[in-house]
Amino acid sequence: MCKTKPARGKGYIAGESCITSILINDIEDRVNLDTGAFCTCIGIDYLQAILPGWKDHPLPIEGVKFSSASNNMYPLGILDTNIVFPHPEGSVIMKKEIVVMDNCTSQHIILGNDYLNIYGI
Repeated sequence: MCKTKPARGKGYIAGESCITSILINDIEDRVNLDTGAFCTCIGIDYLQAILPGWKDHPLPIEGVKFSSASNNMYPLGILDTNIVFPHPEGSVIMKKEIVVMDNCTSQHIILGNDYLNIYGI
């Protein structure tokens, strides 16, 4: 079915969020596919809510500056994990490093464009 285009001057209403279901370490969650984001990241508060034991295995991160569209981001470490995009005809499994940010307020994992380069998409 064809989708009607918005009237002139209303194109901004055609955008949609790209949030989809995933499994992260066998826990159901949602991810925001954000091709404008430089890297895949998650806020510390949200991470602690879904994976409370994450601090047992962080990878260090040093000397890198991050920023969002509106402010500087402060990295705390890297979570090395698997993300599964479930599908009845064959799930996609990605080994993924997620930067844990102190001041990211998103209630989803933000899957940045780094995965496009890493997986040759």
